[in-house]
Amino acid sequence: MEGLLHERWTLPFTVVPTALGTALDVNLSNASLVSISVTFATMCKSGSPIFLLLFAFAFRLEAPSYRLAGIILIISVGILLTVAKETEFEFWGFIFVMLASVMSGFRWSMTQILLQREAYGLKNPFTLMSYVTPVMAVVTLMLSLGLDPWKEFTSNGYFNSIWHVTRSSLLMLFGGALAFCMVLTEYILVSVTSAVTVTVAGVVKEAVTILVAVFYFHDSFTWLKGFGLIIIMVGVSLFNWYKYKKLQKKSSEDKLVDSQSTNVASKYVILEETDEEDSQR
Repeated sequence: MEGLLHERWTLPFTVVPTALGTALDVNLSNASLVSISVTFATMCKSGSPIFLLLFAFAFRLEAPSYRLAGIILIISVGILLTVAKETEFEFWGFIFVMLASVMSGFRWSMTQILLQREAYGLKNPFTLMSYVTPVMAVVTLMLSLGLDPWKEFTSNGYFNSIWHVTRSSLLMLFGGALAFCMVLTEYILVSVTSAVTVTVAGVVKEAVTILVAVFYFHDSFTWLKGFGLIIIMVGVSLFNWYKYKKLQKKSSEDKLVDSQSTNVASKYVILEETDEEDSQR
């Protein structure tokens, strides 16, 4: 009973690093778009898989592997090529989006730990979001007070009339609903796979961003962009094959160790827990 009360008391504080990392990732990404274009932000954010891999190694979520590092590098190079030579460099926008990339790697690694460790009792993505969201709201409010030009609130074109206020509010509500569904889907995917898998799958989102920039912002689609997209697809295919072979090998080993197990969960586990199970056996 005492242990249960202790876990309930410490759980909110355990979630704070994840919520803080998520809030910084989202808000710094948005702040960077004030001074840089979507394509340049996408290019810089392509470094997220590299930071995620470093955090995954540090937190023992993934075993260091030259193959895995090579696959992540291939995907990152592909994304860089798709948006190369499209924008001008702006220092603070670059700093904000790179910090967002670091926070992205950190928060997805922490999210996997919270969702997959039994001790935290947060295997339900909705439960995790109920803890993370309040902290994110507070951090977002603090960053908004420090970064946003609130003195221009009533004079800008988005809130200078009742119709503009209504339209802007509806747009923010729609965008917020889409963001909520996206994050919830990512949490569900992390709970049954891994943070690295989510990031690699996220290259589809990057490709869609580039296509929107081409058709809506009229960015040119050059042969370099096409070559970059092909490299991305190759990297994703290699990663899926790598994980498939790894799961096959783990499934075969588990069947040999325990002949009574008929259903082997095809799930990514935290390496520390695997080590503990092996030591108990």
